[in-house]
Amino acid sequence: MAKQVRPLVQQTDVVLMGAGIMSATLGMILKELDPSITIQIFERLDQAGLESSDAWHNAGTGHAAYCELNYTPQKEDGTVDISKAVKISEAFEVSKEFWSYLVEKKYLPNPEEFISPMPHMSLVWGQANVEFLKKRYELLQGNPLFKGMLYTEDRDLMSQWAPLVMRGRSTKQPVAATRMDIGTDVDFGSLTRGIIHQLSTMPGVTIHYNMEALDLDPDGKGGWDVFLKDLSSGKKNKVNTNFVFIGAGGATLHLLKRAEIEERKGYGGFPVGGLWLKCLNEDLIQKHYGKVYGKATVGSPPMSVPHIDT
Repeated sequence: MAKQVRPLVQQTDVVLMGAGIMSATLGMILKELDPSITIQIFERLDQAGLESSDAWHNAGTGHAAYCELNYTPQKEDGTVDISKAVKISEAFEVSKEFWSYLVEKKYLPNPEEFISPMPHMSLVWGQANVEFLKKRYELLQGNPLFKGMLYTEDRDLMSQWAPLVMRGRSTKQPVAATRMDIGTDVDFGSLTRGIIHQLSTMPGVTIHYNMEALDLDPDGKGGWDVFLKDLSSGKKNKVNTNFVFIGAGGATLHLLKRAEIEERKGYGGFPVGGLWLKCLNEDLIQKHYGKVYGKATVGSPPMSVPHIDT
């Protein structure tokens, strides 16, 4: 994909930091709402969508809330709250509508290049978790967003749905699963690069790669001065803008702290460790099809949910 060759402009309406899915989406929305708006996107790497948006750096569920059990927490009184799952699922439907719009306008290539059908499943073990999953299923059945969800405690059926997950599992332990066949796998990296490429062809939009944001300060006139470094040449630049969006992944908090605004206070980060394993064994790969999510153990953070994804 060709890189943007338009020069850096010292004054622009909008600066988007980071060329990931969030900056790409916001940039496209702004440009569609106001074709005259000028936008500059600054990315530290040499291509868009290589960090959190990349297909290998996220599970690709789109957070549709079909299988992510942390979106339906169980309260102390035993009731299950599905409100967050409904809200998230609604948002994902809006995202799909937006992508459909971009495809219809020929802004994106064939949707098969970034989204494909993929069943989403939740699988739990232990009596308490089985009861939780059944309650969750029964509540979600009342919402049309989750129409078609299947529930089972039949081991044979679960072995058909997720043979690798069920293989060797104790028959003495109760298990249950739900399945949504209308789930999808979203390659956010491909989607990001498609949107960014389209933006790069639009008048008034400039994408700069190998550019690192060093600082941002209020300019005293209601706008912002953004200080940048060209990682290829070492040259430093300053861009003035009316609006800044920080979508810089792990660097976002660092940049937010440098912004002299009251809202930056109170935010912090903490290190998270985990294992992300990639299977290259074709025989093994052929035995699993879908996204299967478990349930985080008591006291564990939501991101500790074990899952296996196609």
